Amino acid sequence: MRLLHMGTLHPAEQAATIALLFGPFLILGVVVFIRRREEATATKRARLKPSIDAFDDDLAP
Repeated sequence: MRLLHMGTLHPAEQAATIALLFGPFLILGVVVFIRRREEATATKRARLKPSIDAFDDDLAP
């Protein structure tokens, strides 16, 4: 059986094909960006936390 070409895609089909092709990579990029930003914030807080804890210990009676 020989498969025949069905012709060009409708513009809506082209948009759906492009979305399915690039969409997962765009979502992955956004997730990685957000997670890296959250990890950077957590790292900064972790670096500041010992100095804050030391300051609180100095005030303790």
